[in-house]
Amino acid sequence: MHWQFDVFPRAAAGRASSVRLFEAPRRAGCNVAPGFVGSPKRPALWGGNPAGDREFRVRHPRLRRFGSISALLAMAFLFVASSFATSSARASQAAAPAQPENGSAMLASIQIVGSKRFTSAQIAAATGLKIGSQVTRADLQQAANALAQLGPFTNVQYRYATEAAGVVLQFQVVDAPAVPVFFDNFPWFTDEQLDAALRQSTPLYDGTAPLHGTLLDSMANSLGLFLVAHGYPGTVSHTLATRVFSDQEVQEFKVDNAGIDLSAVTFTDPLAQNDRGIRTRLTGLIGKPYSRTAIELFELEQVRPVYLAHAYDRVQFQPPKPQVDASDRSRVSVTVPIDPGPAYTWAGVTWTGATAISQAELNSMVKLVPGESANGMKIEATWQAVEDAFANLGYLDVTLTPTPRYDDATKHISYTVAINQGPQYRMGQLILSGLSVEGERRIRGAWQIQPGQIFDKGAYDEFLAHGINKAFAGFPAHYDKIGRYLQKNPKSDTVDVMMDFE
Repeated sequence: MHWQFDVFPRAAAGRASSVRLFEAPRRAGCNVAPGFVGSPKRPALWGGNPAGDREFRVRHPRLRRFGSISALLAMAFLFVASSFATSSARASQAAAPAQPENGSAMLASIQIVGSKRFTSAQIAAATGLKIGSQVTRADLQQAANALAQLGPFTNVQYRYATEAAGVVLQFQVVDAPAVPVFFDNFPWFTDEQLDAALRQSTPLYDGTAPLHGTLLDSMANSLGLFLVAHGYPGTVSHTLATRVFSDQEVQEFKVDNAGIDLSAVTFTDPLAQNDRGIRTRLTGLIGKPYSRTAIELFELEQVRPVYLAHAYDRVQFQPPKPQVDASDRSRVSVTVPIDPGPAYTWAGVTWTGATAISQAELNSMVKLVPGESANGMKIEATWQAVEDAFANLGYLDVTLTPTPRYDDATKHISYTVAINQGPQYRMGQLILSGLSVEGERRIRGAWQIQPGQIFDKGAYDEFLAHGINKAFAGFPAHYDKIGRYLQKNPKSDTVDVMMDFE
């Protein structure tokens, strides 16, 4: 007898979920896709075997039902597999081994297909099944559920056949997206040591991690055991985070209640080391729990602007290097390697893609002249000023893509900026909530942008900053905060302004 089971592990929200399989003729009311369950296969399709081959396909309740094209594709797949099914059925009739759906049988082989990241042997080991052991139908389903919930696969399907040698099992998987791993506060070990510990102890770890799934808990547990084995706190958590400089999504692993504070920060470049402002603001880090993320955020927000202002527009920050105090294991000092690169002079900018604002107007927003020190803060302020100018004309979705050109021979820097204006929005509705009748009357009377007019983002910002207070002058308005939101309507290219007075 031959059976095929498909497991669809992911709900719409992306969480793994187990899927139970039901035999429709025996249990009524199961949630199955129509046209795929419960009746014996036609002899013409399955090579003349009316003895009882059945196929079951169970759909996750949050997934869409099969359309007609999907159904045809599924049937085509079954047709290609018919020779395998027929030979399995004949072997069953000849040897009559124990059937997993009714009892148990020996597991003869496991094969996994579909993954480009892992070998069949690696995935087979993660199922928990052992070749030569006795398995039941429930064991196969449990292994499929566990594999689906791990996280490295977006889809898990399995099929098996009973032969004279035992159960022949095959899983078909689809690799899920993976992200790099980031270790936040493990000052006692290098990233390479932590990576090696995970590779040794965690199946299906290849240097990256899935977005979600039980594999992440296994990785955290492995890191915790590694720490405990070396005499350190062993509670590790994980969270999906974004790296400070690259905006790259990572799985960040962190030691909870590590009990280790930052005692000192040293910069390898004299500019950062001697800058009074940087040294003053370091007090916000010193004495606080050690965290690579916190240090990198400080580099981005406090140190990098100093280098940009000195025209070091290609400054590079290397990963901070921690050193645990030998006499006090609760304290760690950090060295931050900085490569400032050369200081550049300004050589101009070329604009492409703009029609609403002329080249001359765009150039007038640049506060640098050729030959001047290329102050990176002024450069970034230029891009912001251009975006604001387009937003004030209703182009709320404008995007700028500045591409620098570095001339290391002359130490000149120039830019080409591609501008995508997007649609021009006009004023839609002004929607207010939380106000009295008189309060709403005052706000509507003070609001300047009328329906159908080009939406001026600058006027909107000015109204939030000063216009509301002016509207309430002499009126006892009571509110603690204002929730505001711009609701864009792409079909009409209008924008509704929503304000909630709380």
